Amino acid sequence: MPLFNIPELRLALRPGQRLMGIDPGQKTIGIALSDVSLMLASPCTTVRRRKLSLIAAEIGELARRHDVGALVGGLPLSLDGSFGPAAQAARDWMMNLSQQVGLPAAMWDERLSSSAVNRMLIQDVDMTRQRREQVVDKVAAAYILQAALDASA
Repeated sequence: MPLFNIPELRLALRPGQRLMGIDPGQKTIGIALSDVSLMLASPCTTVRRRKLSLIAAEIGELARRHDVGALVGGLPLSLDGSFGPAAQAARDWMMNLSQQVGLPAAMWDERLSSSAVNRMLIQDVDMTRQRREQVVDKVAAAYILQAALDASA
């Protein structure tokens, strides 16, 4: 399944469908959901990183339960904006996930999203390191999805 840009992806949705944001972390994959008006992204859950078919089954079930019409994955571009090995691996992973889940997908620049989220959780929420580890990936997924929603509104 090809990757689309965010405006094309939004046009492909049926009325009332949501977008799912995905931040593939090292140990867990953060999941966020948009509201049905595609204006607000909210953290949802995390999925433990393991074999892609198991991840796809879990994400597919979440997508069906929440009437998700498309996926938005984080694209880890290099700090200078170049498309390096990490971005290529993320793109390949997202294309495989999209195919296995059966939903179209787009990628959004996630440079420094986890850093920004960690900074916010420390400075604004005063969250402990242990609690941050539990929420950072799903909050980063919401951060990525919100940026994509704002840019394509």
